[in-house]
Amino acid sequence: MTSASPPPPVVDAARVPGRDLVPLGEATAAWFKISLQTFGGPAGQIAVMQRALVDEKRWIGQQRFLYALNYCMLLPGPEAQQLAVYVGWLLNGTIGGLIAGTLFVLPGLVALLALSALYVAYGTASAVTGIFVGLAAAVLAVVVQALIRVGRRALGHRAWIVLAAAAFIALAVFRVAFPIVVAVAAGAGWLLGRYAPATRQPVAPAATADGPAPVIADDALHGERPTARRAAVVLIIGLLVWTAPLIVVALLTGRHSTLTTEGVFFSGTALVTFGGAYAVLSFVAQRAVEAYHWVTAREMVRGLGLAETTPGPLIMVVVFVAFLGAYRQPGSLDPWAAGVIAGLLITWATFVPCFIFIFLGAPYVERLRDNKALGSALAGITAAVVGVIANLAFYFAVHTLFRDTHTITNGPVDMVVPDLGTLRPVSAGIAVVAAVLTFRFKWSVLRTLAVCALLGLIASFTSLSLA
Repeated sequence: MTSASPPPPVVDAARVPGRDLVPLGEATAAWFKISLQTFGGPAGQIAVMQRALVDEKRWIGQQRFLYALNYCMLLPGPEAQQLAVYVGWLLNGTIGGLIAGTLFVLPGLVALLALSALYVAYGTASAVTGIFVGLAAAVLAVVVQALIRVGRRALGHRAWIVLAAAAFIALAVFRVAFPIVVAVAAGAGWLLGRYAPATRQPVAPAATADGPAPVIADDALHGERPTARRAAVVLIIGLLVWTAPLIVVALLTGRHSTLTTEGVFFSGTALVTFGGAYAVLSFVAQRAVEAYHWVTAREMVRGLGLAETTPGPLIMVVVFVAFLGAYRQPGSLDPWAAGVIAGLLITWATFVPCFIFIFLGAPYVERLRDNKALGSALAGITAAVVGVIANLAFYFAVHTLFRDTHTITNGPVDMVVPDLGTLRPVSAGIAVVAAVLTFRFKWSVLRTLAVCALLGLIASFTSLSLA
């Protein structure tokens, strides 16, 4: 006697064209609020969405949220912004995805344009330096909090904990390329799902928030079916929208202008940004500093510091690079106008592909959620994501709390460690304050950042060294 086949996933009939699972105005307000809290790189951004969408509003189930994150991790580009587009699409269709993804980027764009202009005008001011030092130290607490929250929800079995630890060691100690880590994690997840099915049980009860059933249940299936016609429409419109501004700039300023060169370069970079911002920024830095001379090496580091302490994806540092490059090589344009146009153009070139990837692939990915082999592979990637976040936290702590670092190279070991004698007392002290405010008093991200920025500003007016 054959066993009955498992029932198909529940179809989310409410998610059909013209119907929203939550009111669009309410969703827009929520995405705007989230966008103002997306500090701390992908770790902090994912944690903010986890808290708002899964824990508080109950708009999406935990496993559904992690499944969407797994898919975004496989794509080039900032996975947190793509996750926002994905969830926005689930809740409110294409317009919801556009709103969520745009708002996710907008505050960071405005902040980095303003800070780039501030740097050009007042880059050596001690007060500005002090504020940045305070913000950078505060972000450490945000990242650690995110690591703990995501880890609790993603690592429901000891096997996944081991996999997360292995991913961290591979990245931090041996500098294994990120795509290799993801591929191995996917393979390990598939093997565990096939030969140790107990590892595919839901996360521990302690990690599951109490409350009403989520609007988008874990076993619900999105109602929009993938078709070849839909895919063709998305691809054609997406490519036209993506390339149109670059074509206009090239026609108006010339093929060899700084603006055109930046647009072409960063459009290509947007398609190969696997492994997160840090993986691609080494290539960006090399080309921007050595080949195009848009910024100096020291300015590249400062730009990364700005991106670390502003909302939005870390890859937004390209706005700083593009602004300075166009400001210094404006051609026939006013330098300030060239800088602003460059920042807008590069943001467009970098993030429009993210929308295309989600709108094109999400309907297909939704249909594969009941595939156990794929689910196990993606669970392995989820565990590796925790290791990736831990590696980012380690990287950020080393470069924020210590002035100098050195590299340990011994056989396969290739690890960056701090010079302990170069501890920055001001940064360390502010980081401790941020940790107390975050973990002891449960302060919000914005309140903690504001206090730490003020502490950095106060330190800049004293004899304390910020170096």
